[in-house]
Amino acid sequence: MSDLKQTALHDLHVELGAKMVPFAGYSMPVQYPLGVMKEHLHTRAAAGLFDVGHMGQVVVRAKSGSYEDAALAMERLVPVDVLGLGEMRQRYAMFTDPNGGILDDLMLANLGDHLFVVVNAGCKDDDIALMREALSDSCEIEVLEDRALLALQGPQAEAALARLQPSVADMKFMDVARDVDLDGITVTLSRSGYTGEDGYEISVANGDAVALTQKLLAMEEVEPIGLGARDSLRLEGGLCLYGHDIDTTTTPVEAALNWAIQKVRREDGARAGGFPGAGVILQQLADGAPRKRVGLLPEGRAPMREGVAIYDAAEGGNEVGRVTSGGFGPTVGGPVAMGYVSAEHAKVDTALWGEVRGKRLPLTITKMPFVAANFKR
Repeated sequence: MSDLKQTALHDLHVELGAKMVPFAGYSMPVQYPLGVMKEHLHTRAAAGLFDVGHMGQVVVRAKSGSYEDAALAMERLVPVDVLGLGEMRQRYAMFTDPNGGILDDLMLANLGDHLFVVVNAGCKDDDIALMREALSDSCEIEVLEDRALLALQGPQAEAALARLQPSVADMKFMDVARDVDLDGITVTLSRSGYTGEDGYEISVANGDAVALTQKLLAMEEVEPIGLGARDSLRLEGGLCLYGHDIDTTTTPVEAALNWAIQKVRREDGARAGGFPGAGVILQQLADGAPRKRVGLLPEGRAPMREGVAIYDAAEGGNEVGRVTSGGFGPTVGGPVAMGYVSAEHAKVDTALWGEVRGKRLPLTITKMPFVAANFKR
């Protein structure tokens, strides 16, 4: 663990009794004394506080000073509408490669005069190198090394954060606010998160991160939550984990992320194509992909985890897919999974079988999310 990076909250995690594990090159809390199951259920019922400071925070600013120029530059790397993103609004996106594969998924925010980008920890260095190589002709790429990132998630997140700044209650899902005063601490925040629950992601100076965390944890409804519950929450929310459910072998269309590609970037749109892999992705949008990411509901109590092969028959038959994420869903009260199956087997209610330790167990294709999203629209 000695060669791992640490977030600004590392010592506080240890003080709080967290079990620390290596994750994406960082020492991160996987759980606290409450335990993964109770942390998960607490977030669904009240408010959970997550350290996501291992993720990358980047400012993309056009040398011209124009948001429009920064947005059009970024559209060379992502298949989403960055130019049409409203001021102080955020959008989900993905970097694609020439084959249509996903290099990473990320969040983009329009902060008026620049783009604020949050990328995954495991891809951070590659993403920053990609942006510098592709955009440096017209943009300055500034990595915010001095910022921590917190996620406050759950139905009582608004009530908790509004004690520090009442105006946050007026924000809607995917709204962004900058220079917000949280009881004397200045932050940039968005009404978003990756649990399927209402909540906020809060970018705060490293030097203020512990003080802000302690203010929030002092509130009765807020508990610290580790990576274990973060994973089970996002799985129940039907949300992809990079390196598992999406990677360079999966296209956005296969990953059922069509909703993230706006009309303006599609065939016959005003700014159609122009991003890496556009030929593959636009063709799949028009004609369908050979396989699709789907929700999987195993029968019984045995979880089906990543790597489980999926067959179209209880015996013999053909392998038609593979599980990419799976485990026990505490809110669902049973096992849940997602994975890829061939297009002809992707219809909801299709019966298939997953092979666990040499034994085929029944599962059913089901709609996602497994737990309905609770965003404030």
